[in-house]
Amino acid sequence: MPPVPGDRPPRVRRTRLLAVLAALVTVAAGLTVRAVTGGWFGKYAGDALYTVLVHALVVLVWPRVTPVRAAIGALAFSWAVELAQLTPVPAALSEASVVARLVLGSTFGAADLVAYAAGAVLAASAHTLAGHRSRQRRERAAAAP
Repeated sequence: MPPVPGDRPPRVRRTRLLAVLAALVTVAAGLTVRAVTGGWFGKYAGDALYTVLVHALVVLVWPRVTPVRAAIGALAFSWAVELAQLTPVPAALSEASVVARLVLGSTFGAADLVAYAAGAVLAASAHTLAGHRSRQRRERAAAAP
């Protein structure tokens, strides 16, 4: 059956579905880490997972993006949000909205930049691994009689 005009190739749909699942799992992991742990681990694990979530959202929007480019984009966004906290704007928005507080934070922390980098590495690694497994499945399917 020929593809319907405007229909996405199955691989793009599958990638987007996996990105949505990754985003949901990441949010659940972030909420769990915050609820179960405390101290520096809870804080910095949450920061790293923030960048993992942004990576998943980048892949959702651009499903053919390479793992490294998605990680660089996610890291750049995370760092931009953190550096914006050097201004009074995020703090003011955070006082007005819980969503703004979750997305923008309110106070700058240099160590957060390192946690975001760790999250970008984690996300790129998982994305690369998923790509390798997907390629292996396709190769096995093509080689099967």
